[in-house]
Amino acid sequence: MPVSSSHRRRISRAVGVLALLAAGAGLSGCASVGDNMSTAFADPAKYDLYECKQLETERARITGRKAELNGLMAKAETGVGGSVVSELAYRNELIAVQGQSKFAEEAWRRNKCQESPQSPPEPKPAASAAAIPPAPSAGVKGSRPSSR
Repeated sequence: MPVSSSHRRRISRAVGVLALLAAGAGLSGCASVGDNMSTAFADPAKYDLYECKQLETERARITGRKAELNGLMAKAETGVGGSVVSELAYRNELIAVQGQSKFAEEAWRRNKCQESPQSPPEPKPAASAAAIPPAPSAGVKGSRPSSR
């Protein structure tokens, strides 16, 4: 029994739609990145020889970078097509930084490091009266009268 060309088009269109749905379902698992994926983009031995002071500095840097990337992603998502731009531009780096964070935290615990006490910022010396130049007065030659 011969199949008409319109029937063939419907079948091929249905097969194409099913293929797209299957591909979408298969790729949807890639959207949720777990710890295994984040550690794939980081070097597990990077922090093995770091001392506690170095780890403390690195952890602070990583925390700042994660916050910066999250902010950039949030900002990108406000624009047209922002979620696509956000994913393409920043997601891979964020995943890598999350992996670095995990390995830095593991090294921190393994070395039994403790946060160094935060010393209060040193007060700035008050400016002395001699360091502040006097304000010009209205009667001094060369000064301009105020326009108020």
